Amino acid sequence: MRIVFALLMLTMVSATGLAQTRYFTKTGKIIFYSKSPMENIEAVNNKVVSIWDITSGQIEFSVLMKGFEFQKALMQEHFNENYVESDKYPKAVFKGIIENSSALDLTADRSATVKVNGNLTIHGETRPVNTTAVITVKNKVISAATSFIISLADYKISIPSLVADKISKKITITVNISDYKLVVKK
Repeated sequence: MRIVFALLMLTMVSATGLAQTRYFTKTGKIIFYSKSPMENIEAVNNKVVSIWDITSGQIEFSVLMKGFEFQKALMQEHFNENYVESDKYPKAVFKGIIENSSALDLTADRSATVKVNGNLTIHGETRPVNTTAVITVKNKVISAATSFIISLADYKISIPSLVADKISKKITITVNISDYKLVVKK
């Protein structure tokens, strides 16, 4: 009986340890920005979902394309209908790995720069992304931030010839996660 109890306790402790390696948020923010001669284009999405497994380093972001908000309604309409075709391709997803994630100390206030490698899928096209990110712990709150540039052509996002010379073909994407929460399995 003692052996069974000991094995049961060991299993529960192991499962608890595994559960404490995953962090989740629904309050991330992605901004994309394009500087062009005609007009700068910027959109913000405050409904980014992300999960991060500290032990394996696996990280994933998912965002609904219709969640991007523009200052001008017409830009938002063109973005969703003509460029990213949000009805056909409703989400953008990043799946990757944070290198040496398990070596991060998430118990003390500090910041660390890490390498992130993965695949970004937008408009039905998947391309590799290699960048750096800053992971910050402050007052027990874990946040992450990164920025990288993509080419619209890589994701087969077409620019109408009428405005092709007035819109940048490169977009800066900035990701800010301000509050990862520990996932506790019951």
